[in-house]
Amino acid sequence: MLGTLKRTVRPALQQAQLLSALRHTHTPWTHKMQVRACAATSATLHLHQDCLELNYAGTQMHFNYVWLRDHCRSVSSYNSQTNQRNLDTGSIDLNIRPDHTAVEDDHLVLSWPGGHVSKYSLSWLAENSYEGKKQSTVQPRIFWNSDIYKSANIPSAKWDTFMSCDDEVKKFLQNYLLYGIAFVDDVPATVEATEAVTQRVSLIRETTYGRMWCFTSDFSRGDTAYSQLALDRHTDTSYFQEPCGIQVFHCLKHEGTGGRTLLVDGFYAAKTLRQRSPENFELLSRVPIRHEYIENTDNHRNHMTGIGPVVNVYPWNNEMYLIRYNNYDRSVINTIPHGVVQQWYVAHRELTTELRRPENELWVKLSPGKVIFIDNWRVMHGRESFTGLRQLCGCYLTRDDVLSTARCFGLQA
Repeated sequence: MLGTLKRTVRPALQQAQLLSALRHTHTPWTHKMQVRACAATSATLHLHQDCLELNYAGTQMHFNYVWLRDHCRSVSSYNSQTNQRNLDTGSIDLNIRPDHTAVEDDHLVLSWPGGHVSKYSLSWLAENSYEGKKQSTVQPRIFWNSDIYKSANIPSAKWDTFMSCDDEVKKFLQNYLLYGIAFVDDVPATVEATEAVTQRVSLIRETTYGRMWCFTSDFSRGDTAYSQLALDRHTDTSYFQEPCGIQVFHCLKHEGTGGRTLLVDGFYAAKTLRQRSPENFELLSRVPIRHEYIENTDNHRNHMTGIGPVVNVYPWNNEMYLIRYNNYDRSVINTIPHGVVQQWYVAHRELTTELRRPENELWVKLSPGKVIFIDNWRVMHGRESFTGLRQLCGCYLTRDDVLSTARCFGLQA
C-alpha cells in the first residue's frame, strides 16, 4: 500500500559545511535514502560527493551531478517542441551539487543552488543511464547464414502496396533492420521506378558515380564492377571516410547466363570469429586500415581514401555496427606497427575463412522487377561471372535517413 513519501533533508548550509570538511579528508561523502516509488518497485538513492547513485528496477546506476543539471527537462533548460537544449552547458558550475533530493510519484526531484528544480522520471533515468545502455542493444539484429535466412521465409514487399501503404514500408524496414537485406518485387524495370521505390525509405546519396547509376560491362569506369568478371564478397565505398549506408540494385535486363548475386552476412562471420578467437576479433576492431580508390580515365579523375578498422563496435556495449571488407580496394598497410602485422594477417585470414564458407553464402538471381536493398555496413555482396548483355541500375542511400524513417515508424534502430 502506497503511503505518503516523507524525507528529512539536511539544510543546504549544513550540507555545504559537511562537503567542505570532507574535501580535506579521504572519507567519501555519502547520504542514503530509500523510498518506495510504486507498489512493486523501490528506489534507493545514495548521494556521493561526485554523483548520485540510484538503485531502481534491479539496476544500480550512477549519475554525475553536472550530467543531471545538463539533462534537466524543465522549460527553461529544454525546448520540448524542438527537442533541443536551451541550457548553456558551459555555464554550469562543474562542482554543482543538489541542495535537496526527493522521489515523488516515480520521479527524482532535485533542487539546485539558486532555486532551480529539475524533475526526471525514474524510467527515463534507467533508460538513459550508462549502466542501462551497456546492457541494451542499439539495433536488434538476426545474424544469418544461408540456411537461417531461407528458413525464415521472409516475404518480399510488393511494388503497388509498398508505394501506397505505410504498413508495407514498416514491415519492409523491420526485415531490413533485422537481416540487413530486403526486397521489393514487381517494380517496373526502369530507372525512374527504381528511384521512386528507394525514395519511400530514404534520400539518395549522390557520389562520384552519380545519383542514380545505370551500367553494363563496358568498363566505362575504372572499377571491376563494370566488367563481366566474378566479384568476391565485399562492402562498397570502403574508401569513403563514411561508407555508403545502403546499396540498391535492380537488374533491368540480362540476355545471357550467370550473374547471380552473392550475399554474406558479415556480422554472422564476425560473431563466429569473436566467439572462437576474441583476441583476433579485438585486433580487427582496433587497428585502422586504409582503403583507396584511384581513378584516372578520360572522363573521370578521383583519388579517395577512407581509414578505419575492419570491424567497428560501440565502445559501451561492444555491439558491432560497421564492417569494412574489400580486398580490391584495401590500400598499402602502413598503419600497423611491425610487431602487429603478422597477427593482423592471421586475424584477417580467419575472418576471410568464415566469410568464404559455402554455408554462409546466399545466392540470389536478380531479375527485372526485383529490387534489393543491402545494408552496406553489414552485408557483403558479390557476383558470379556472366555472359551477354546485363544492365543494372541502382544507387546508394543515406543510412541516417533510412534509420530515421524506421524510428518514425516506431522501430528500434
